[in-house]
Amino acid sequence: MKGQRVCRMHGGKGSGAPQGAANGAWKHGSWSDEAVSLRRAAAGLLRALRAT
Repeated sequence: MKGQRVCRMHGGKGSGAPQGAANGAWKHGSWSDEAVSLRRAAAGLLRALRAT
């Protein structure tokens, strides 16, 4: 279909569920990219402190 991303009759590959709070399954954000990277940084600091 011209001008459309997917065929209105047959569908096609969608973009998936929305990310973050726009997703209906979003509860608290403890597994968001920001929270995971913060935990990894904290774990790295702890490892560095224990090594010294």
